[in-house]
Amino acid sequence: MKRRDFIQKTAISSAFLGLGGLSLSSFSTINSKHLTILHTNDVHSYIDPFPENHPKNPNMGGVARRAALIEQIRKENSNLLLLDAGDIFQGTPYFNYFGGEIEFKLMSMMKYDLATIGNHDFDNGIDGLYNQLPNASFSFVNANYDLKNTILDGHIKPYKIFNKNGIKVGVFGLGVELEGLVDKRNYKEAVYINPVEITQDITNILKHEQKCDLVICLSHLGYQYKNEPEKISDTKLATITKDIDLIIGGHTHTFLDKPTILKNVEGKDVIVNQVGCYGLNLGRIDFYFNNDKSKIIEGKSIII
Repeated sequence: MKRRDFIQKTAISSAFLGLGGLSLSSFSTINSKHLTILHTNDVHSYIDPFPENHPKNPNMGGVARRAALIEQIRKENSNLLLLDAGDIFQGTPYFNYFGGEIEFKLMSMMKYDLATIGNHDFDNGIDGLYNQLPNASFSFVNANYDLKNTILDGHIKPYKIFNKNGIKVGVFGLGVELEGLVDKRNYKEAVYINPVEITQDITNILKHEQKCDLVICLSHLGYQYKNEPEKISDTKLATITKDIDLIIGGHTHTFLDKPTILKNVEGKDVIVNQVGCYGLNLGRIDFYFNNDKSKIIEGKSIII
């Protein structure tokens, strides 16, 4: 199926993901709290909409439209987190000429809260990424790149905790193996760490020590590798770990019409979502928390 047809047929669909046998209507009758997660991935410096004569994505995407959509959703629910799963850079003359300045400034204007690092965010080298950080009013997280011997040491944290109207949200970041994917001269002394091992360390901190109500993995590992089953992907990570509630992914440019629901090692639900690439879609996940922190989720992908 052509990408355009796929997007048109699936991007506006949504899914209710019920947990604990509760319905959305039951939450409306009690003192529930509503948290909206908006997310992007693999935007690749696409600032303008695609032209009207584009063969796959005519007149689609564009930062201005995304900003208007985000602002509209914020008016509906101000209790919101806006996240990006990496590969912010690379792909258009905006990056080639300005080196990431435009992307970070626009994301700051849209009030992004947090992002992780994708492999293409090293395209101007680790120094190039560092030099653009002052243009970002938001933070970056990554837990499985050891950056202590690089200029990014201390600037990229493994996780960040938000308090959103009494809902404690822990978000940590993971990145893909850089060796063989990125020129060694670009990432220098950054060292890749096994994402599974570090995930269990981080989720233990967030879920049990910090008592987070929601644990989110902001991942640039890739959704799934059917021909490389040994490779760690979002779907594999979800099933072999515990204490992750939501994985927001990137890297593989996977267009999901609705979030994937998987079981972790304890048999609990893990939500996995990714919204393609180039700013064509905006992911939206709505959490409704009861007083006892039981919750239901509604997920959708919104076409831009």
